[in-house]
Amino acid sequence: MEKREESPVSEQDPTPPERGLLHIWQSAGPSAQPCPERVLLSRSVLQTALGEHHGLLLTQGGLVYSFGELLWRDVSVPVSAPVLEEALLGKMVVRVAAGGFHCGALSEQGNIYMWGENTAGQCGLTERGETTNLTVSEPCPLTVVDSDVVPPAVVRVVDLAFGREHSLALSAQNELWAWGSGCQLGLVTSSFPVWKPQKVEHLAGRHVIQVACGAYHSLALVRSLPPTNYNTQNPSGKTERGQSPHYSVKEREERLSVDAGHYCPLGVELTEDMTGETSPRRKDPRRRLLPGQRKNLPVCTKLKPDGHPDSLTQTDGSLRANKNSFPDEMELQNLLQKLSSHSLEMCHTARPGDTDSLSSYTSDDSCASSTPSTDLLTSSYKEDSPTRSQSNNNSGVAVPYSSSPVCLDEVRLCLEAERRTLQGQKSSSLTNINQKGNAAANRRRSLPGTPTRGSPRQRRPCPCIPGSAGGSHAAAEEEAGDGLPSLETEVWSWGRGSEGQLGHGDQLARLQPLCIKCLTGEEVIKVAAGSHHSLAVTAHCQVYSWGSNMCGQLGHVNSPITVPKQAKLSDGLRVWDVSAGQSHSLLLADGDCVQPVLLYCGQQQEPMSAQSERSHQKGQRSCQKSPNRAESYTVRPTLLPFCIEMGYISSVCSGGQSCAVLADQNVMSFISAIHELASRERKFCCWLSRVRELLLTPLHNRESACPSLGEPCTHLFFSLSESFIRLSALIGRHSTSLSYFLHDAQGRDVTSLPLLTHTDHFMDIYKEYCSSVGNFQVMGGFQSLHKLSLECLGSQQTMLTQLCVSDQPVKGDFDLVLLFYWPLQQLHQYSRVLLKLAACYSVLTTEYQFLHQGCTHFESLSLSLLKRKKEAETTFIFWKTHSGKTAEALRLPQRRVVCESSNRSLTLQNAGRFSNHWFMLFNDALVHTQGAIPSKSLFSTHHIYPLTCLWVKPVTEDGSGLYAIRITCPEESFTLVASTPQEKNKWLRSLNQALDQALGGGGQGSLPGTTAMSRTASYTFTGEGRFKDAMYTGGWLAGQVHGRGKMKWPDARTYSGNFKNGQEDGYGECIIPHKELSKPDIYQGHWKDGKIHGFGKYKYANGEVYEGCFCDGQRHGYGMLSSGKLAKKTSSVFIGQWVNDRKTGYGVHDNITRGEKYMGLWLDEQRHGSAVVVNQNGVYFEGTFRDNKMSGPGLLVSEDDTAFHGEFSDDWTINGKGVLSLVYGDCLEGLFSGKWATGLKVDGMYTKPAPEEPENKERNSLFRLGQYVVPAGQRWACVFDECWSRLGCDAPKRGERTAAWENIAVTITTAQRNSPDLSRSQRKVLECLEFIPQHGQTVTTANYDNIRRYLIKACETPLHPLGWLVETLVTVYRMTYIGVGSNRRLLRQAVQELLAYLTDLFSIVRFLFPGLPDDGSIIPELPTSPSKSRPNSTIEEPGCVLVVSCSSLLLPLLLPHLYRPLFTLYCLQEEQEETQYWERILRLNKQPDQSLLSFLGVQEKFWPVWLSILGEKKQIVSSSKDACFVSAVETLQQISTTFTPSDKLMVIQKTFEELTQEIKPMLDGNFLWCMDDLLPLFLYVVLRARIRNLGAEVNLIDDLMDPNLQHGELGLMFTTLKACYIQIQHEAAT
Repeated sequence: MEKREESPVSEQDPTPPERGLLHIWQSAGPSAQPCPERVLLSRSVLQTALGEHHGLLLTQGGLVYSFGELLWRDVSVPVSAPVLEEALLGKMVVRVAAGGFHCGALSEQGNIYMWGENTAGQCGLTERGETTNLTVSEPCPLTVVDSDVVPPAVVRVVDLAFGREHSLALSAQNELWAWGSGCQLGLVTSSFPVWKPQKVEHLAGRHVIQVACGAYHSLALVRSLPPTNYNTQNPSGKTERGQSPHYSVKEREERLSVDAGHYCPLGVELTEDMTGETSPRRKDPRRRLLPGQRKNLPVCTKLKPDGHPDSLTQTDGSLRANKNSFPDEMELQNLLQKLSSHSLEMCHTARPGDTDSLSSYTSDDSCASSTPSTDLLTSSYKEDSPTRSQSNNNSGVAVPYSSSPVCLDEVRLCLEAERRTLQGQKSSSLTNINQKGNAAANRRRSLPGTPTRGSPRQRRPCPCIPGSAGGSHAAAEEEAGDGLPSLETEVWSWGRGSEGQLGHGDQLARLQPLCIKCLTGEEVIKVAAGSHHSLAVTAHCQVYSWGSNMCGQLGHVNSPITVPKQAKLSDGLRVWDVSAGQSHSLLLADGDCVQPVLLYCGQQQEPMSAQSERSHQKGQRSCQKSPNRAESYTVRPTLLPFCIEMGYISSVCSGGQSCAVLADQNVMSFISAIHELASRERKFCCWLSRVRELLLTPLHNRESACPSLGEPCTHLFFSLSESFIRLSALIGRHSTSLSYFLHDAQGRDVTSLPLLTHTDHFMDIYKEYCSSVGNFQVMGGFQSLHKLSLECLGSQQTMLTQLCVSDQPVKGDFDLVLLFYWPLQQLHQYSRVLLKLAACYSVLTTEYQFLHQGCTHFESLSLSLLKRKKEAETTFIFWKTHSGKTAEALRLPQRRVVCESSNRSLTLQNAGRFSNHWFMLFNDALVHTQGAIPSKSLFSTHHIYPLTCLWVKPVTEDGSGLYAIRITCPEESFTLVASTPQEKNKWLRSLNQALDQALGGGGQGSLPGTTAMSRTASYTFTGEGRFKDAMYTGGWLAGQVHGRGKMKWPDARTYSGNFKNGQEDGYGECIIPHKELSKPDIYQGHWKDGKIHGFGKYKYANGEVYEGCFCDGQRHGYGMLSSGKLAKKTSSVFIGQWVNDRKTGYGVHDNITRGEKYMGLWLDEQRHGSAVVVNQNGVYFEGTFRDNKMSGPGLLVSEDDTAFHGEFSDDWTINGKGVLSLVYGDCLEGLFSGKWATGLKVDGMYTKPAPEEPENKERNSLFRLGQYVVPAGQRWACVFDECWSRLGCDAPKRGERTAAWENIAVTITTAQRNSPDLSRSQRKVLECLEFIPQHGQTVTTANYDNIRRYLIKACETPLHPLGWLVETLVTVYRMTYIGVGSNRRLLRQAVQELLAYLTDLFSIVRFLFPGLPDDGSIIPELPTSPSKSRPNSTIEEPGCVLVVSCSSLLLPLLLPHLYRPLFTLYCLQEEQEETQYWERILRLNKQPDQSLLSFLGVQEKFWPVWLSILGEKKQIVSSSKDACFVSAVETLQQISTTFTPSDKLMVIQKTFEELTQEIKPMLDGNFLWCMDDLLPLFLYVVLRARIRNLGAEVNLIDDLMDPNLQHGELGLMFTTLKACYIQIQHEAAT
């Protein structure tokens, strides 16, 4: 064997540590006074783990040391000189665990290392060992792999727990994994040993917090599932234990019960008679292995019923628990009887070195197999089977036991040879929880998982999420949503249960985890498992124990205990950590002082004389009778006096017959402060639990509670109880967290204390609790509660006295008040302890800053809540003194009295001589009582002024001698007069403090007269006026509604928006209900002085929608009205000008039902004046209207160009003189009458012009379009007026330019603030527009582009006045010329209207930028870039000047939005010419290139010879088509993709350039074009380009082209294109 390091003394740090001091001793009671051995190490011990005869130490730096009997290495190491596990160097171990005879370590990465005995597979299938090896001498890695996910993933482990023959691991996903042998694994398998870790599927989907292993049983602490599947009073949200105050714990469990049929927790009985070959360590109890005695043993042997070994066979799976595969019960009984007849008796003697508990000799658990038989079992298959009971002591029956193992895959069914009779009902009860008849009704709340149907955890893609693997309580300290440990826990157990260690009320084994019902709801925070007993400690410092009690290890006299029972503890002891060994238990508790104490329960070591005498008596006894109980043991946990000398103990550990503790020295009082904080919190938690148990729960369960308290106090009591329960839950979780903190205090940051990380949560809970107590006190609830408590407790008045924390005697309701206010003292304790902790650090450290800040918070909260307590007491006395109906009406739970003027210290100014005025200031209102006599509590009238809507202002001294205070309210104002200056200051200070607190301040008060003038509050108006009975919530300013708010009237009218000086002003939304139509009117827009004013959208209840301008609540200015969507009669849209809510001025009315569009003047809702009418039949009319009908001269043109000019008397009705022009020039002149659509009566002369007759100009002038049309500049003046108004101008060009820019900035800023849904790009544009550009300077070429870019952004943003103008102009233009308005005779009007837009828009731009020259003027400076780079705004002319015009500057901004309707009109106008043009295009394009060039007269020197395709030249032959001048043709085709004339001209220019580039290689370099050569060549390009609607393109350019370009180079190029179009149009048809 290699030489090992015997001690860590040689390490570099020789200074003894101050924390993590290890003390270890053999378990014994106080009679022998054992002396713990101090293990001197140079490093702090972080954790210790004890096996049956060995132990492990984990020190700082992740080093692991071993000591004891290391049987796998045949060495024995004293604890004073532990050996270093060198194989784990560099692994950074954070957790160690010790089983019966094997060890494990857990690294920081979550990796497992195992070594020790491996006969039952408890070390797993390691990388260095084979499955047949009995031992693993060195730590070897063991990988936990989740094969249920794809691909299989390695599981990160955070905790380990080992038994004698099994091992458990807790993963970072809070899932449980097991390997080894025996039913204690909880696996669904019949093949043992389990060499590789497998998931415990029965707990899959559950949140496992902590695990513990006994010798042959396992415990798991599991978080409870939320009770969402049960019918509870509070189904939503998380609830702590007993959170609902209306039910006791027992009642809640009954309400949460489920049917037992969901799962059958089948128990099994293990056989006692074993046969067959066994391993040496099983024949003899645990003994040290000597060199040369190690050998490999058979892994599995199958036994026949006769006891002889047989060949290895597979066990029949039909004998599994939970399945009854036998034909009938009789056959099963026969088989069991047959098997039981072959039992063998074996005698065992214990070696002196074996110190196993006596239960090892008398329990079947001592003979646990190295192979897992299913430990079968006698099952209760029938409900009527007799109840099993057993007594393990004083039975008088000697039953032989065997410690021989059952071989692998052994399945044995066996009945007990003799049933033990019950010695007494107090000895042992195996079914003392629920009888079988009530099992279904009282089943536990949590159901186990269903592994046969798959686990929900299996759907996870990867179980390896990052998490901490360190800390002894890393898994236990789980967060429950808010960072604190959850107390909603359950305890699950499985494995062998012959001593009742499973806690299910019987002594049967469990093959799968099963919840211990009676511990559900007890808030268990930790479990511990001894060899054959189990412990659980709760958040309320209670210890439950069950299982073997032969040595008194359970802490009470009953033995055995098959259900958890509370251990007997002395008064004042609060246990917060437990550990269990083979036959003893070690408890860590709080005592009278801060330093923790140790409690011990178990076997005692007696003096040597007594031991010799007992040994002599023992020798005279028959060797066939094994002792059943330890001769001397403790009855209840006993204090170990030497624990005080150890220091501040942080954790305890037990294993075998050994005990160990880790303690810390109190350096700079840091450790003592931490322990003091935790101890006080645990004491406080226990006190809260006691109050709930003794007072709150009985009062809630009493049926007469509600009538006795009264309706208001009953609700307040329930609220008080709920807040008390929330506080109790918080303190319980906090104390648990502090206990976890103490276990690893040296490895944790003090800034992670919950008091520092959850300060706000603590403060909120305490504030809520203090308010609940105060509200209950103010309403006099404690008086009634005291009477009810006397009735409820009856003669048990001592219980009430125990709850009281004061030394005063119990009388009246005083003690209950102190009782419920006592938790507030804990806040001062928090502050005091945090200050002590801060004193341990330097002032400049982060820890000091955190601790000092926390100390300040809690001290401030303590003072604030004590002030609230005093206010509640004062208010209670005030209401008790002043009673009456009016006082009861004013008495509210949340209301506190501040001061009152019953001593006539304050009165109303100018009050009557005989009038009485009493003012009462509360924390929420000022009450003015008139005609009252305060001393007699006689009230006549009173008025309540809410403080949130009350403004206080001191009246300055004016020589009148009055000490006045001005009070302003929303509906009235008055002046209060104080009797003295001191009274004035007192009331002024009180009013300011109350106002400050009511408005959400700290309640410290402000200087006189400085209370918030602007605030947000709610108020209900009562006086006459527009707001009568309306409730307002929003902003206020000095007693008037101001800012954003919402007003709601009783008739369901609502307004939500901006207010100013008490009226609606700004943007807002108003909803006005309409009872007849059952739909409301909805307005969204601007208001002014309480009326609709500005731009907005009004949705009427009848379906009409108006969007436009308002003035004084009426439609005025530009607006669009859509009607008829919901009506059956007509559907129409009007867009135009309104005056005083009526259509007046120019407007467009689209009658959708009749298919008719009117474009003209209106007067008082009627058509009146010049107008144009078009209908869906293509008929065009222009003329005059009077009284809403055609009247007077007019021009009517039909679709086929038939025209009539004459007198009209009604719509489409002719009556009078007129001239009718037919299509081919024929004419009728005379008197006409009748309707145009039905027929005309004519009395006149018909003329047919001769072919040579000259054109009649006078007659043609009659049929000229546009003579009755409203001029384009007068049509949409209302739209431009609105834009000027938005700029702050009363009329066009009349206003301050600076004010206009300020209005733009305010508009943009307001819109950005009120539009939270804007995209990022939109916000970026708005931010750019918020800055006011340089507008007063003379425009130069340097800043001209800046102006142009600003106009582009402004016109693209509807929130900008210019953007709104462009958007509105696009709307009116499209409304006019789309649909029925697409009439070719409207083209001239559309073009003129567009030009008018440009003119008026340019005037607005020049107003904003006065430095711009007039339309058509120049900027006499060199441009910064060539004109080609700015085709939309600048054109370079000879002389290098820049010409600025409205067309070049604004047309690119406007025309792209209007292009579609305008180009459609051009296409309709050129429809006939387009037909001719396209027919010739198709015909001429049939010719090859050379033939077409020759036909067009192109000289041969311009004919291309070669064609380049992808860099490869190809010769052009006579049959080639579309091969010449390809680049120029493709460029010209782009003319259809542009919008503005300037862009189209640039395309033409590029076409000429491409054509020149292709011609140059064929000619001399000095070649110049002449029109004779250019025209036919360009004509070829136009033909090959095949441009549709080329005539419309040419006419659009001709009409809208900048006049400055007509005579330049671009003008000449455009003329060439126009000539080509005309040439093609007039080309011969054949």
